Amino acid sequence: MKIKRSEILTNDDIWNAVLAAYGNYSFPTENEKMNDFYILFNYFCEMESGGHESLLNWFSQPIKQMGTHEYLRRLAIMLEQIGANDYAEIEKAYLKEMVNIFEVIESRGFEGPNYESLEADFIKIIEKADKEYRNLDEQINAQIYKYALIIYKEVLELDN
Repeated sequence: MKIKRSEILTNDDIWNAVLAAYGNYSFPTENEKMNDFYILFNYFCEMESGGHESLLNWFSQPIKQMGTHEYLRRLAIMLEQIGANDYAEIEKAYLKEMVNIFEVIESRGFEGPNYESLEADFIKIIEKADKEYRNLDEQINAQIYKYALIIYKEVLELDN
């Protein structure tokens, strides 16, 4: 996304410009920094709006395209890179199992064998992971903000 340097004078201007670029972005592209920011910021948005269930409902296709292992690896790296190690540990502990159960439920539908048992397992793990996420008291907010300030020159096309 092109933006004039004169339009990003403050940290909040930079943050808003990076968010605008995120909003105009079609995942994935050749810009690996933006891909990483997209994975990170999408994770944050979905977690804040509806937790892990929201993340899986709205981002399951990119996760499937990337592969669960690769998505988890990249998300964990990004979380650790911004200093959100506790968040990375939550995802390492729960996300792979969540995705696996989610995909089984999605593929079998509501009439599949053992649906109630799978759904109960899914809800149990989601509730546990969401509780741990919420217990971190939104520490991730400032960490993502700081990261956007670091990478903005790599994700925005700056004009003089």
